Amino acid sequence: MKKFLIPFGFLLFVVGKSNAQNTQNNPGSNHGNKFEQLGGILPTPNEYRTASGAPGPKYWQQRADYDIKCNLDESKLQLTGSETITYWNNSPDALTYLWLQLDENEHSSKNNANYQDGSGMPDTASSQQIGRMMSQNEPNKGGVNIIKLTDGLGAAMKYTINKTMMRVELPTPLKPGKQIVLKVDWNYYISNRIKEGGRGGYEYFPEDGNYLFTITQWYPRLCVYSDFQGWQNHQFTGRGEFALTFGNFKVQMTVPSDHVVGGTGECQNYQQVLSPAQFARWQKAQTTKEPIEVVTLDEAKKSEQDKTTKTKTWIFKADNVRDFAWGSSPKFVWDAMPAYVEGKKVMCMSYYGKEAYGLYRKFSTKAVAHTIKTYSKFTIPYPYPVAQSVEASNGMEYPMICFNYGRTEKDGTYSEAAKYGMLGVIIHEVGHNFFPMIVNSDERQWTWMDEGLNTFVEYLTEELYDNKFPSRRGPAFTITDYMKLPKDQLEPIMTNSENIVQFGPNAYSKPATGLNILRETIMGRELFDYAFKEYARRWAFKHPTPADFFRTMEDASAEDLDWFWRGWFFGTDACDIALDSVKGFKPEFITKSNGTAVVYKKLAGPQVNAFEDISKVRNRDDKNIQFLTDADTTLRDFYWKYDRGIEPYDTTNIAVPNNTTAATLTDDEKKAIAAENFYQLFFTNKGGLVMPIIIEWTYKDGTKEVERIPAQVWRKSETKLSKIFVKHKEVASIKLDPMRETADIDESNNSWPNVSAPSRFQVFKAAEQARGQSTGGNPMQAAEKKKGF
Repeated sequence: MKKFLIPFGFLLFVVGKSNAQNTQNNPGSNHGNKFEQLGGILPTPNEYRTASGAPGPKYWQQRADYDIKCNLDESKLQLTGSETITYWNNSPDALTYLWLQLDENEHSSKNNANYQDGSGMPDTASSQQIGRMMSQNEPNKGGVNIIKLTDGLGAAMKYTINKTMMRVELPTPLKPGKQIVLKVDWNYYISNRIKEGGRGGYEYFPEDGNYLFTITQWYPRLCVYSDFQGWQNHQFTGRGEFALTFGNFKVQMTVPSDHVVGGTGECQNYQQVLSPAQFARWQKAQTTKEPIEVVTLDEAKKSEQDKTTKTKTWIFKADNVRDFAWGSSPKFVWDAMPAYVEGKKVMCMSYYGKEAYGLYRKFSTKAVAHTIKTYSKFTIPYPYPVAQSVEASNGMEYPMICFNYGRTEKDGTYSEAAKYGMLGVIIHEVGHNFFPMIVNSDERQWTWMDEGLNTFVEYLTEELYDNKFPSRRGPAFTITDYMKLPKDQLEPIMTNSENIVQFGPNAYSKPATGLNILRETIMGRELFDYAFKEYARRWAFKHPTPADFFRTMEDASAEDLDWFWRGWFFGTDACDIALDSVKGFKPEFITKSNGTAVVYKKLAGPQVNAFEDISKVRNRDDKNIQFLTDADTTLRDFYWKYDRGIEPYDTTNIAVPNNTTAATLTDDEKKAIAAENFYQLFFTNKGGLVMPIIIEWTYKDGTKEVERIPAQVWRKSETKLSKIFVKHKEVASIKLDPMRETADIDESNNSWPNVSAPSRFQVFKAAEQARGQSTGGNPMQAAEKKKGF
């Protein structure tokens, strides 16, 4: 999804509905709740989905194949299509009707889902905002027009359109093991994506008089029919994304002859649609070690000026995918290079206009290659023949193709925010090939199963791109501002996508952070990576549910994680473990039974994270890890040097006792104990979320030691706890969670002697700019001006 909760009820995995409740086994008690098994919260295992989290012996799923012909009329801004759908009923049920999605009705004034939110009048508003307010109830031409719907023999079929869904009523039930052919003719007017929003549409460039089209959610397509909920026919509101059925696609797109097209799958007729020189470059790109421009910048600039009425038809084929999307524009520069995943060649490609050339030419295709190789390491080998990134001032994913953002200043320079924003969105959207394009969860119901899991592996991939990558989602300390919000502003992760208020933190950041905590702090990398990889292997090209993920992670690791799922996924409690007090004891030896004892700057500083999280430290210490910017030094740009102090940070222009009975000890026993120091630490779980206790001991000789106590220490007392520690050295100070691993929301109560939290500096919000453009101070531009460029 674009790179960004259910009130507690019963979690019932039944047809059409899912809710979640963090049930309490022993309400009012300080134990017996947080560590109990999920039990009845998860669905009962069956022959389709086992208790281990694996598909059952009778697991099934449907299939839909598409043969589509379409025409892009640039003068009318209209797309016309004709498709043949072959649908296989692999379920044990006889189906009397089929449900299809008409997602483009999102833009219809008549047939949209009509899910409304409250609103208020802002103090200031742009003319675009006012225009949207004025037009929101006006009739428009948006939405899909169904011209004709027949069966394979041409007989008309009855259908009903309900907002963004279409029910096709079958003349006779479609029995198990049988198939049906549908033929649909349709058209719609393409929306202005920049002004109206949405994932697909056009962007108009008035200075050049041309368009960039992203054609997505564009054809009537089958909903998922599954064993755990029947038809997934929830309305498309613009947020919850797309549960879709796997199948094979053949798509023919007729577009203006000056356009370049990139789409899901492999083009079948490059030799017919490319010039001889371009086709020769495409062949050369099959074996290159650096990205080659198949369509050059000069050719793209020339095409931008061409105004033609001629057309070309591009033919694409894609097998075993759940969707199809494409981009078309005269603006596109197109470069390509191969990457290899377990010996299999994958063509990595990028499409971008001159506005993004300075960033995308250097970084995009190599970032695509890095992403599919890294995700393959943590999940399954990338199975498709191509992976593509398209710059479209957007952020959205589809099989084998995604739309991203990242444009330079007119002089070709860019800010560090623009660079890392572009790299982050490319990694995120390309990564969606794995979640949910391959591991195909229900995005409309459980956003976290694709966005959260994908954001987590995005974080791992960013960390392996460059050890200085300023990852914002993944390190535990970055989620604390969200988790300390009042409870009435929070929802559990286990919440339907339409009901989430804080969408980015809830569906992206919190799940990703939770998985990173599991990997680094609770399970360890080896156990976690094995179990996570097993989940991807089990559910590749299938439809998993949350229970399948939870159960697989435990089944493959022998770790009881129900307490973690309860707290992190089903609850809204935060981690706030306080070190209330410390008592120190030295033993006394007696012969009788008795007790024992802001500055604001014009130029942006390096975007290196102020705190190096534990993943960065471990990755740097791991001799088996080589970062991409070390392996490929061509990726070391101005900001690579800037972050390391090689390019200097220009400050000249910156103004910015325990009673027990005992027998007398022997001299040897006294000697063994005399040198020891005993400490009793008292903790309070103020936040309610149980977490491991991580203690950093600093001794009076200056040395340090980190001690880790598993979360299960809270199982018999979930609110208050004390624990005794014996140390060979005398302790000078104690600090909880020194590497900020547990997302503790209040670090002021983590130290002894108490150390006050550092004061905050003021932050201001910069003026908004178009998505993906260079923002903030631009040290690269300033440095080049000093050089006289």
